[in-house]
Amino acid sequence: MSNRLFEVFPLPEVMNADCSVCQHRALLAENKCVKGDICVTAQSGRQIDRFLKRNPQFAQDYLHDDFWERRAIAARYAPLEMVRILPQDVDEVVRRVVASRLPINELNEYLHDKDREVRMTVAERIAPEQLMNLLGDEDYLVRFQVAKRLPHGQLRRMTFDPDREVRKEVARRLPAFALGLMANDEDAEVRRIVASRMLPVEAAKMLSDNDWLVRLEAAQLAPLELVAELVDDVEPDVRAVVRQRLNDFLVGDN
Repeated sequence: MSNRLFEVFPLPEVMNADCSVCQHRALLAENKCVKGDICVTAQSGRQIDRFLKRNPQFAQDYLHDDFWERRAIAARYAPLEMVRILPQDVDEVVRRVVASRLPINELNEYLHDKDREVRMTVAERIAPEQLMNLLGDEDYLVRFQVAKRLPHGQLRRMTFDPDREVRKEVARRLPAFALGLMANDEDAEVRRIVASRMLPVEAAKMLSDNDWLVRLEAAQLAPLELVAELVDDVEPDVRAVVRQRLNDFLVGDN
């Protein structure tokens, strides 16, 4: 996820403000602001953040500042009651900060924000029962966050997601008994995850997969009597796993 905070690098003379006209100049004597290092009026995100972290009582005064980065940092430190009444900001970084602070039951107006990272922030925080609202989001990274948190009983809805990274996450979380739904996924990486987590009887269905890594995973789980058919598999790693399982069985039987 990109983060525009602290990515502004103006020239030093622009970054450093004129302390003689600053309303906070009295703080210099208390070491609560330092020219060129801790300054809320500088055009430097790092200086602004240091100032408001040290002096959070002033944060609410900058929630409507003209500089987007000052507003975003102010939203981090201002009292929640002031942040929650802010109208939606024109800048996505500010909206992202706000979405990260609002109570989870107050995020509805950010569910369909035009910026994907705002929606990702929402997807990371909203109550699980609200995640269905983002199931069809246009951005795969938002849907990926949904797949990471969606209750198991609803994950079936995402088994045919158009993006393989989303489906891989679904395959990692779907209960073993339901993984058969993804046994024929078009992507081998998805099928490998599926084959590594299936119930043994279901894994047997993957022994004839055209991807040898899928067969390798299935060979470690499927019932031994069915795995034996791969003893002469074209891939040496698959043959090795099968023969090791057979040898372990014979040793244990003795």
